[in-house]
Amino acid sequence: MDLTAVALLVSFISVSLSADNAGGKVRSCADVRQFYSGKGFTLNGVPQSEISGEHLRICPQGYTCCTSAMEDTLSNLSRREFEGLVREAGRSIQASLNAQYRTFDTYFLELLNGSERWLEEAFVASLGDLYRPNAGVFRDLYAELRRYYSGASLNLEEVLDEFWMRLLERLLKASDPETASLLSDDFLECASKQTETLRPFGDAPRELKTKLVRAFIAARAFVQGLNVAGEIVRKVSQVPLSLECNRAIMKLVYCPHCRGLGSIKPCVNYCKNVMKGCLANQADLDTEWQSFIETMLQVASSFGAEPSMDTVIYSIPVRISEAVLAMQENMEIYTSKVFKACGDRGEEGTPSSISEEPKKKGSTVTVLEYKPSPKSAARLEVQVTDVSSKLKEMQFYWIQLPSALCSGKTASSTSSDKCWNGITKASYLPEVMGDGLANQINNPEVEIDITKPDRTIRQQIMLLKIMSNRLKNALNGNDVDFQDTSDDFSGSGSGMCADHLCVRGRPPVFGPKTDRPKLYAYAPENKRVKGSGNQIQPSVILLVLLLATLLLRR
Repeated sequence: MDLTAVALLVSFISVSLSADNAGGKVRSCADVRQFYSGKGFTLNGVPQSEISGEHLRICPQGYTCCTSAMEDTLSNLSRREFEGLVREAGRSIQASLNAQYRTFDTYFLELLNGSERWLEEAFVASLGDLYRPNAGVFRDLYAELRRYYSGASLNLEEVLDEFWMRLLERLLKASDPETASLLSDDFLECASKQTETLRPFGDAPRELKTKLVRAFIAARAFVQGLNVAGEIVRKVSQVPLSLECNRAIMKLVYCPHCRGLGSIKPCVNYCKNVMKGCLANQADLDTEWQSFIETMLQVASSFGAEPSMDTVIYSIPVRISEAVLAMQENMEIYTSKVFKACGDRGEEGTPSSISEEPKKKGSTVTVLEYKPSPKSAARLEVQVTDVSSKLKEMQFYWIQLPSALCSGKTASSTSSDKCWNGITKASYLPEVMGDGLANQINNPEVEIDITKPDRTIRQQIMLLKIMSNRLKNALNGNDVDFQDTSDDFSGSGSGMCADHLCVRGRPPVFGPKTDRPKLYAYAPENKRVKGSGNQIQPSVILLVLLLATLLLRR
């Protein structure tokens, strides 16, 4: 080959190698250097012009302005930023749930406090000195009602039964103070056992229990639901990115800069596929989350149904006043029957003197009546409407999150051929994947093992199921302890109170349960287990004897 031919060949190769590099011109990395510096990173080692990209492990290996170190740095940055975006989205939902909790909690406690004030004012006015020494009985009732609402492990029906027994005891003693000391504990216990038959308070205790227990169970379950939902969002939002997701996010966000296409936005469907792949486990919350929100809406709606929540709370003084009046009016008949069933208390203090004492003092309670004002009804309606509106807004949160994270960061649909598709500036052809882990099997952007769901998220899905079940029971007036492990909880091998699942603080959701059977990851050491080492010892002994016999024969 002569020199002319060699020169032509070299020239051809040179032109070919530079054809992909701006028509033979070496492109400057000034924009990338400015961008990289703007992120707070040093420019040491950052090239002035494009270099060959064979060293890149995530971005396309064409001409690039990124070194391996820059790629690693930007990859870590993309992970931190994406996890920050997910947490920030979660915090907005948490803030909404917390605001709803505070609003409802304030409203409910104001009702309860107002009911207690009304009772005290009315009873001081009508009973005077008869009420003051016995005021603790009523205050203790309201204190126990607050404790139950706040999550204390109490049986509300037992709380009410205890109140009526204490009230009965105080009224019996107040009916004849001179002989009150003669009332023995055995007599009072016997008298309390006769209440079901003699009904000294009339129908008031039964009517109060029926409505009050149902209202308090629903209110407590509702605030627990708000509290648990916020905690679930917090924990799910903190689940770290997988390595595959980190690579996909880097490729989506910062690889265009390495290619000199920093001003080009990602294609819409490309971004959605990356987000759906990275948030596949989170999207699996959707079914149980929607069910939970729907049940919360039903509970919220029940607050305004007849009898409304404010009517039930203010019925406490009404029913107590009815009960005390019934006791006062029937004291003579009641005490004669009690003495007949439980025995007389001695010569001092006859049934006649017992019934007449309150009448001599004129200490007769006035039956109260509560009529909800238009203002009160309007406030309750606002409470229900506002909380329902906020809950509906977040009902589809987990499946809308991928699109929300892509919103404003992608090219418009009219620029479908002028967007970053993960390789270059062109249209994105693959179809958008469905929601959830199972639908990511063919995701072209994120490699996911659909057989290995995230354990933390599975636990939160189970917790949603449990809370939804609790709310459904609350709608029927049933208070259920969900401490026990559910058969539906698969994959963790632990009870619902393992690790961090028992929510503490106010309001606590699941309390301790002393009769819960112990669960062992391994068999207890003091138990004989089929197939364990101590059961094969006889076989070892036989083997030793057989060997000894063979040696003796030799």
